Amino acid sequence: MGTKIRRHTSEKLKVRMKRRTRIRARVAGTAERPRLSVFRSNRNLFVQIIDDASATTVVAASSLDEDFGAKSGTNIEGAKALGVLVAKRALAKKIDKVVFDRSGYLYHGRVKAFADAAREGGLQF
Repeated sequence: MGTKIRRHTSEKLKVRMKRRTRIRARVAGTAERPRLSVFRSNRNLFVQIIDDASATTVVAASSLDEDFGAKSGTNIEGAKALGVLVAKRALAKKIDKVVFDRSGYLYHGRVKAFADAAREGGLQF
């Protein structure tokens, strides 16, 4: 997965990218169990369910979507709302089992709230 880390990136990002590379070496999505990938920015949360075998995004959702009910994707309540939304979209496409890819982020805060809400919405991981 050779993620190239540039010289001018922050130490925090370098550490996350190293952690992400280690995770992605073990986690891969298949047609039966696609990969649920999370990207967390300062203002929003972006989620994709990816079939790595065919390199396609099956389901995508973000806190910028019109269907997204919460006011902000920056807080834990927004992450919970996004977890329910992505679970609903995945179940509509008959996907109930996924592999969770936290993209090097610590399993805490918004990432944890999203994962718990997605599990409560019906996804298994």
